[in-house]
Amino acid sequence: MEELNLKLALLLLIAYLLGAIPNGVWIGKRFFHTDIRKAGSGNIGTTNTFRVLGPVAGTAVLILDLTKGTVATLLPVWFFHISQHSPMLLLFGLMAILGHTVSIFDRFKGGKAVATSAGMLLAYNPLLFVIAATCFVSLIYLTSMVSLASMVSFTIITILCIVIQDWYLSALAVCLTIFVFWRHRSNITRIMNGTENMVSFGLGNKHRQRQQQNKD
Repeated sequence: MEELNLKLALLLLIAYLLGAIPNGVWIGKRFFHTDIRKAGSGNIGTTNTFRVLGPVAGTAVLILDLTKGTVATLLPVWFFHISQHSPMLLLFGLMAILGHTVSIFDRFKGGKAVATSAGMLLAYNPLLFVIAATCFVSLIYLTSMVSLASMVSFTIITILCIVIQDWYLSALAVCLTIFVFWRHRSNITRIMNGTENMVSFGLGNKHRQRQQQNKD
């Protein structure tokens, strides 16, 4: 039993450390000689990496942040041989999310947990991940706002978790949705003021450009 508990504790620590890897910071410093924490919004996640370092770096950070959530969540499947739908996976996913948001490698600061949470969902329930990704991409196209797409997508997935009565995932989804809204509170203010940053494509960006042209 002690050996099992030690193994569990070690794997949870590994899950945290995986989540704590600040991909945006490390890629920025190593390949671009830029600390993204001091540029753009200052966030270490995908959106700010896209904005500051470009699409190649942004895509790399997205994939890596997604992957670390997935790998961390699957640790108990690989080492304890339990079902992929066991609630234990959510504990490991939560540790990765904790690592991403309170990173030991980033002075216990971190990102907004969107991609890492999606990685956890991919490991635990791939169908819900596909739905979440579809909602996210569609909302970005409609609004041109990554922040709004993130918050609405988390809300939709939370509702679906409750509908399918996966209560462990529902509880975690509610907590994560509240956390995501809280981390996006400055974005919410800018959305309400009509000054939120937009990606360079989508209907929302086109609408804002038309408004600007009319003013000019």
